[in-house]
This record gives sequence, C-alpha cells and structure tokens, in this order.
Amino acid sequence: MVVTMGLAMVLTFSRGAMLGLVAGLTPLMVLRYRRLIPYAVAGGLLLLLLPQAQVYLQRFVEGFRGQDLATQMRFGEYKDAWRLIQRYPWFGVGFSGTPDIDLYIGVSSVYLLMAEFMGLVGLGTFLTTMVAFFVLTARAVRALQGDERVEPLLLGATSAILGAMVGGIFDHYFFNITFPHSVALFWLFVGVAVAAARIGIEAQETDDEPDADNPLLLIWQGANMEA
Repeated sequence: MVVTMGLAMVLTFSRGAMLGLVAGLTPLMVLRYRRLIPYAVAGGLLLLLLPQAQVYLQRFVEGFRGQDLATQMRFGEYKDAWRLIQRYPWFGVGFSGTPDIDLYIGVSSVYLLMAEFMGLVGLGTFLTTMVAFFVLTARAVRALQGDERVEPLLLGATSAILGAMVGGIFDHYFFNITFPHSVALFWLFVGVAVAAARIGIEAQETDDEPDADNPLLLIWQGANMEA
C-alpha cells in the first residue's frame, strides 16, 4: 500500500502535495522513526540521479523559479484573491458567490480560499484552532511515548494534518466545498489525533495522582483523622 501511494503521489506531478509529504514525514522520522531516515535519503538521491526523474525534478525547479505556465497562472490567482480580500476583508463574501462582477472565487490555496469565503475572521479562527490542536498533540507525545497502540495513531494523524496544512498553501482541496470528501478526511484525522491525545493526557494525569490503594497513603490519612 505504501508503494502504491508513493507511485500515485509521483504520478500526480503535484509539487504542493510532495512538499506536504516531506513536511509530514520529516518530524515523524526525526522524533520517533529515525531508522527510516536512510531510506528517505536514498529515495531523495534516486529522485536526483535517475534519468527518469529528471522531468519531475525540472518541474520542481521551474515551479520555484516561477517559469512554468501553471505557476504563473497561480500567481495570477493569488493576485485576484488578494483583490477580493482587500474589498471584503473581515467576513469575506460567503459561500454563494461574489457580489461584484469583476471578482471571482477560486484560488489554489486553502488559506486564501478561506479568507475569500469567510474573511480574516474565519481564517484567524481556523488558524487558532489548528495552533490549539498542535499544542494538544505536542503535550500528548511524551505521555504516549512507548505506547504501541495509541502512539502510532497520534503521530500518524498529526503528521498527516501537518502535511495537509503545508500542502494547503498551494492547493485548495481540503477546504473546497466541491470536494467534501477531502474536507471530511482532513477533520476525521484531526478527530483521531485529538482522541489519541486525550487518551495520553488523561493517562498521564492518572499516573500523577496518588494511588488510592497505596498502604502508606492509607496510614497517612488515618493518622490525620485521629489527629
């Protein structure tokens, strides 16, 4: 399945998705699965050296330089989106369409698209929610260290959300209302990560509490009652 997903990723030629994949896997490998780092390095070298990968690599270079048509069109979308946001900054234009004939909704960026629909208030609410999400999961990482059942769920789901948010800089699928399955998948992974984090935090809080069956605690409580 990993090979199939990797092949599908390459065949999409999506530079944003590839950057999201790297962003999601890097902290995962650094924090827990360091044995995978040599395989990642080997894969990167193959991508750089294999003749079959040169077209793919050239596409990345052209994208970073802004030389290809797709990137130039995306820059045009960003410019038009900024015009719309400047005109309706706080609450956006809603989900029914633009009130002005010289503006349109549609940009290859989750964050600009949110600002178009919901304004800076909606975008700020989303970003605040995601900051709280990553703070919660970061707290739970230590608590679940070594837990072979819950820790992989927490790390995997959190890494997936991180990758989606980085990829969302250049793509719109995780917020676009015409792709509800992608939006649902994003929030499903958020829910899985939060559930795993809550399990870890509650387990840590339970361990920090004094044991009610501890005989030393019972003796201390009995001495206090007699006093």
